[in-house]
Amino acid sequence: MDRKSVKVKIFGSEYPLRGESEEFTKKVAGYVDSMISSIHDKIPEQPPLTISVLAALNITEELLKEREKNKMLEQELTKLTNYLATSIQNQEV
Repeated sequence: MDRKSVKVKIFGSEYPLRGESEEFTKKVAGYVDSMISSIHDKIPEQPPLTISVLAALNITEELLKEREKNKMLEQELTKLTNYLATSIQNQEV
């Protein structure tokens, strides 16, 4: 797949990024920009590096929570699938 370069603006600076989907790359950059701006609005006296690190920590926290939730859903789905398979086997006997 051809990876196109896309210019995005994050916290006032432009960055050329490459991604498989221009739309998705812009969406990701927009999310990062939104998170940085949100933190900056709360603590504007902090330097940009601190704001960026806090944004990275917040985004990573969201990611890890979603991964944990996904893992729990997968486990529940596996339990339900096993239960249904056992129920079907018991009815066939």
